[in-house]
Amino acid sequence: MKKQRMKAVALTTVLSAGALMGSAAMADQTLDQILQVSQAKTTLAQDSQQRIDRLAQETEDLLAQFKQVNKQIEDMRLYNSQLEKQIANQLAVIKDLDESIENVTVIERRIQPLVLRMLDALEQFVELDKPFKLEERLDRIAMLRNNQERADISVAEKFRQVLEAYKIESEYGRFIEAYRDTLNIGGQDREVNILRIGRVSLMYQTTDTEQSGAWDPEQAAWVELDDSYRNHILKGLRIARNQASKDIMFVPVQAPEAAQ
Repeated sequence: MKKQRMKAVALTTVLSAGALMGSAAMADQTLDQILQVSQAKTTLAQDSQQRIDRLAQETEDLLAQFKQVNKQIEDMRLYNSQLEKQIANQLAVIKDLDESIENVTVIERRIQPLVLRMLDALEQFVELDKPFKLEERLDRIAMLRNNQERADISVAEKFRQVLEAYKIESEYGRFIEAYRDTLNIGGQDREVNILRIGRVSLMYQTTDTEQSGAWDPEQAAWVELDDSYRNHILKGLRIARNQASKDIMFVPVQAPEAAQ
């Protein structure tokens, strides 16, 4: 009986020890599972934190880009506003230019006939004036007439050239001048020295100083002067050539006409 009891106790102890060992194994297995789950959660938390950090950085980058774009937009608005003002001013200038062009077209249509009338008057004046440098003056007028037909010269330039010719004619009346020319005297062509005192008097003297004359507007011809004018004309020629100082000269002058 005692042996059977001891076997039963031993069997019970063995079973208890096995149960304890099984429980310990199961506990170890459960702990490992808990640790694995905890590690997985930690990994997930780290991944989540990394995603959060990445999203936060992306958000900051997008915010910085947004601010930069907003700044660019504001700059563009200011630039466009300035351009609009410039364009408005340019449109105003264009409008003024268009009006000026229209006015210029009208003025050109009026200036061209005026220029032609001025040339006619100038040519008539030269033909009625004393015949000094006649060929040169008429050639100048002929050149100006030819220029009126040229398309490569503007109306303004044509008008300026005619005004310049008027200025040249005006200057002739302010100065004395001496130059060489050839005149028909007594049926012969003679080389002479011409002395012009403004438009007051026009005289000649042959190169040998033996013969002198003056232009008579009434006769529209050259008339011979007596020897009393010889030295005066010679003196005037020297003064005109800056070979003598200015002095009083006696020259033939057309008598003034009575006023009508």
